[in-house]
Amino acid sequence: MKRTGIKRAAALAMAAVLAAAGALGTHAEESRFGQPEFDLPCKAAVLMEQGSGTVLYAKNPDIQLPEASITKVMTLLLTFEALQAGKVHKEDLVPVSEHSYSMGGSQIWLEPGEQFTLDEMLRAVCVSSANDAAVAVAEFIGGSETVFVEQMNRRAAELGMNNTHYVNACGLDAPGHVSSARDVAILSREMLTKHPDITEYTTIWTDSLRGGQTKLVNTNKLLRRYAGTNGLKTGTTSGAGVCITASASRDGLDLIAVVLGAADSAQRFAAAKALLDYGFANFENGQIEKPENAPESLPVSGGESENAVLQYALPARLLLKKGEGAALQTTAQLPEVLSAPLEEGQKVGSVCVKIGESVLAEYPVCAAKAVPRLKMYGAWLHILHGMTAL
Repeated sequence: MKRTGIKRAAALAMAAVLAAAGALGTHAEESRFGQPEFDLPCKAAVLMEQGSGTVLYAKNPDIQLPEASITKVMTLLLTFEALQAGKVHKEDLVPVSEHSYSMGGSQIWLEPGEQFTLDEMLRAVCVSSANDAAVAVAEFIGGSETVFVEQMNRRAAELGMNNTHYVNACGLDAPGHVSSARDVAILSREMLTKHPDITEYTTIWTDSLRGGQTKLVNTNKLLRRYAGTNGLKTGTTSGAGVCITASASRDGLDLIAVVLGAADSAQRFAAAKALLDYGFANFENGQIEKPENAPESLPVSGGESENAVLQYALPARLLLKKGEGAALQTTAQLPEVLSAPLEEGQKVGSVCVKIGESVLAEYPVCAAKAVPRLKMYGAWLHILHGMTAL
């Protein structure tokens, strides 16, 4: 295997170790935090901490329901991924087809043959939840809405959104167009974590297009009513009821509140506010520090190098119950000597995070670089060098 192949394999192996550790940590946290005993006026709801993906509250999280314009979060995710890959640019002109013109519901009344920049279309989607703009963007990115919807479903499968199936790019009611509160939270987390600049659009309160002729007013009223709100998307149809995926940040804690199937807008915002209030009142993100006197390297026996540089895979923050941060303790669990060969990214120990005797999480300590086994010729040179030094 070539050296580049070895490095890539080692990197993938380390990523797998970290992903496994993260997944285990999330399940442990959900069990430790438990489920609060309150109900909400909606069919389904989830409160998720964005950094870890920990679910802090769940009501019918996996039942399939229509989600209305929350669908547009996936449309936005694919668009931002295309922007990141350089396939499209915000200054590109997005044409308006007869198909996108035909969309009902919320819209900016696009006319066939009109052209707006992608930036303008994104403002229409994020602020006014325009169905016609969402479909025009889908056609621009995918070539057709049909192809784009296939991409939406493929991306949902990659994210583990097991209860989601898309039929269109805007969220209008259609047979088989469903998602779940947990899936919406997973999607929202991906959007906010990988593309935080989405909030440059979702925090716009009012805007305009066509030289001021078309007014845009944000459908997410939490922007004016709830401190820290930065997104993300509302949705309302006769089939879905009134829905929202609301994101907010305070004091280093980022939360996502999903509400599906509320009876009216007041109940939607009240339920989202109740979820966010619960999260901010009961949880915090603690700083994870490397243990004191944790070594930067360890000696290696039988290796071409005498020492192996260590890499501590510690997160910057750890989700905690409110007030636990001051009691956090970290301890390195490492051998005194390592044995060659060592692969790049190979786990050689761990850091244990505790409060008192309770273990909250463990994170891997890995070899930052490979240390091959010392060959026979090298071993003799090593011995001779030692004898010469006597």
